[in-house]
Amino acid sequence: MRLAAVLPRRAAGAGPTASRDAAGRAPNGDAGTRPVRRDADGMAVAAFVLGLVGLLVFNILLGPMAVCLAVLALRRGTRRPARALLGLALGVADLVVLAALVTANGTVSWNLG
Repeated sequence: MRLAAVLPRRAAGAGPTASRDAAGRAPNGDAGTRPVRRDADGMAVAAFVLGLVGLLVFNILLGPMAVCLAVLALRRGTRRPARALLGLALGVADLVVLAALVTANGTVSWNLG
């Protein structure tokens, strides 16, 4: 008896390499893996958090990361565009604060006192 006769056949395009639509669904309507939009929503939240924390510490690192994540989230079509835009604005504000500190002190470090 042949093994091919026992195993069920897959429908065309229903394998792990099947292409997905913009919502992350397979052509047969099966959700399969996580949708792409969920990743973009996480990027928007991460951009907001990194931009907010970057105002206090590590603005040289967290500012550009917030800007990059916000732009990626907006390009991927997040359901939270306002949060991505806030992350973008906070990331830019981080870089402005960094530029002001470098201009005022001549160094990238700062302290309260």
